[in-house]
Amino acid sequence: MTAISRRTRPRPAVGAKWLTIGLFVLPALVLYAVFVILPVLQAMQYSLFKWNGIAPLTDFVGLQNYVIALRNDVFTTSVGNNLLILVLSLAIQIPFSLALAVLLNRRFRGRAALRLLFFLPYVLSEAVTGIVFTLMLQPDSVVDASLAAIGLEGLTQDWLGDSTLVMITLFVLISWKYFGFHMIIMLAGLQGIPRELEEAALIDGADRRQSFRYVTLPLLGPTIRVSVFLSMIGALQLFEMVWVMTAGGPVNASSTMAIAMFKAGFRSNQFGYGSALAVILFVVCLVVALLYQRFVLRRDTEGAITAYGG
Repeated sequence: MTAISRRTRPRPAVGAKWLTIGLFVLPALVLYAVFVILPVLQAMQYSLFKWNGIAPLTDFVGLQNYVIALRNDVFTTSVGNNLLILVLSLAIQIPFSLALAVLLNRRFRGRAALRLLFFLPYVLSEAVTGIVFTLMLQPDSVVDASLAAIGLEGLTQDWLGDSTLVMITLFVLISWKYFGFHMIIMLAGLQGIPRELEEAALIDGADRRQSFRYVTLPLLGPTIRVSVFLSMIGALQLFEMVWVMTAGGPVNASSTMAIAMFKAGFRSNQFGYGSALAVILFVVCLVVALLYQRFVLRRDTEGAITAYGG
């Protein structure tokens, strides 16, 4: 009787099901179209004109703005600076965050306070952080005075005024700002790994280093890949702290793609050229995201969908 009643129970219409889904998704799609897709399309349109942001769009130049951008030394320097921050972040910031997460995943007194202390820089305003460090790094200010106080006067530098040193200085400060964010992500991943697996490896004769390398690290792989992805996109879109501290100086030595775009549009009133830079930055980020999704994150997403479907 029960089986018969289950077979004869009416199922909801397929049309009603999709209508319900559409009604729930429609507001988000509308907001996404208005605030993301439409501005991108407008930027693409403006990039084809020589436009000062005020006059009508009449001076059509085609792809000339893109050609100028690719031949512009300031923009190529900006691309190089973004790539430098990206490489240094992957080579130094991510491994450091991972090592710190592994350390703070162990049980010892005061680890909660240390987690809070290391995560605190991430919640600070980038503008405030940039202003504070700009003041501290001025000649004969806090940093130089501290080095002199411990007998290291020879290490004092013009930290933000030396074109060969400014990007390294900015990278250190950016890493200080964001390493806590990646640490928390990896710490969450570590806490999701059952301790029984590591204990089983130790019982089978592996030492702690082998247990971490062959058990913990592979299981933490999806978390690391997500953290790497966020670090890459953040490095390509770098703007706030650099703008507050150096505005791209000295002599454009610390300029990034976003700063070059901002200066072209809002400082030089070349909104057509600035829109071309914005489109280039958008395409670069989109291509990186799609390639990373296709070749790196695909296995993780497919595994999650399979597990959910099962």
